[in-house]
Amino acid sequence: MADPPRSDMFPSSRLDSDAGALFVLQSKGEWWHAGFHLTTAIVGPTILTLPYAFRGLGWWLGFVCLTTMGLVTFYAYYLMSKVLDHCEKAGRRHIRFRELAADVLGSGWMFYVVIFIQTAINTGIGIGAILLAGQCLDIMYSSLFPQGTLKLYEFIAMVTAVMIVLSQLPSFHSLRHINCASLLLSLGYTFLVVGACINLGLSKHAPKREYSLEPSDSGRVFSAFTSISIIAAIFGNGILPEIQATLAPPATGKMLKGLILCYTVIFFTFYSAAISGYWVFGNSSSSNILKNLMPDEGPTLAPIVVIGLAVIFVLLQLFAIGLVYSQVAYEIMEKNSADTTKGMFSSRNLVPRLILRTLYMAFCGFMAAMLPFFGDINAVVGAFGFIPLDFVLPMLLYNMTYKPTKRSFTYWINMTIMVVFTCAGLMGAFSSVRKLVLDANKFKLFSSEVVD
Repeated sequence: MADPPRSDMFPSSRLDSDAGALFVLQSKGEWWHAGFHLTTAIVGPTILTLPYAFRGLGWWLGFVCLTTMGLVTFYAYYLMSKVLDHCEKAGRRHIRFRELAADVLGSGWMFYVVIFIQTAINTGIGIGAILLAGQCLDIMYSSLFPQGTLKLYEFIAMVTAVMIVLSQLPSFHSLRHINCASLLLSLGYTFLVVGACINLGLSKHAPKREYSLEPSDSGRVFSAFTSISIIAAIFGNGILPEIQATLAPPATGKMLKGLILCYTVIFFTFYSAAISGYWVFGNSSSSNILKNLMPDEGPTLAPIVVIGLAVIFVLLQLFAIGLVYSQVAYEIMEKNSADTTKGMFSSRNLVPRLILRTLYMAFCGFMAAMLPFFGDINAVVGAFGFIPLDFVLPMLLYNMTYKPTKRSFTYWINMTIMVVFTCAGLMGAFSSVRKLVLDANKFKLFSSEVVD
């Protein structure tokens, strides 16, 4: 087994004077806390997009892709956890993705590449979470007050105000109870939607089902790659080292238990949502299965109380998701603004934290209100971001750290995953950019209509 690189670019002693580590990435958690954080980062409302992804793949290929993505991401996260454990045993504990990548790969520029990609992903998800939460409020308001005058950007402002308050929770570890609730909420709205789909599918009002794919060969290929990129983005998180940093040392073995907890939830939610939604709506599945259950014309296709509860659960979980993906930004802010010789809640540290986090959330809220078509932009960010961080770098870091021989199965499976998913990422990026261009004529700043 090879030792980590000798040059200690990020010595452990740095943590004593590192406000980002001491205040935001506190290492106090247990394995189940890591499981809560991981589940919140991966199992979100995007799972309601899975029937839409199946629409471009069909039953057989949809199952294969969903299962393959699950196995590959579990394997990738496990490898990254092993690399982090190996470095920790050698006295080189890393608590940030960017430092781990730069140290193991021995390249200073990799530090800035990772931080750029992470910032793009995390800020994008923060903006998207606020936008979707505002949309949830808009849906509830429109149902209760059909002639109401409030606009989408006003609901986004309300969500932003709540996020500003919640953002003052000082550390990642302090989110453990919120993320436990997030796990339960994801199970709640998934099973509500699944139950509604099954009930509809068995009723006399079931919609006509059609599972045919695109008629042309090129159309089928393009739709398949778009669906593959959607599934890959749903499984991505890009912050596993920061989540593992919240574990009380030694972290060895704890992350695997957290991953098993997370993927147990993934198994029950992803498959049930994909199967039930695609079974009922087939190739008419929307990018959010709730939209199928709430058509623009005619009555809702599920009991109002069921849809209402599902929307409320989605809304509440979006607050947790926004908080989790803000932690990297908060850690960077804290590292450069806080004084470790003062207490976490001293005025010296509390005032900058209040100002910086408020400004960050206000920026995310403003962008969400200004760009209600941000889903298209976020798809591009996801294609360029999640693939390298979650499907390429973990295998590369493992090969560089453990140095398996070129004749070994591990080496070649890692290389195959890197090549295949790099190609898939490029195709996904192309399809996302294409959709952005095609939808450009629908874009309106501060619009109350979200571009699907």
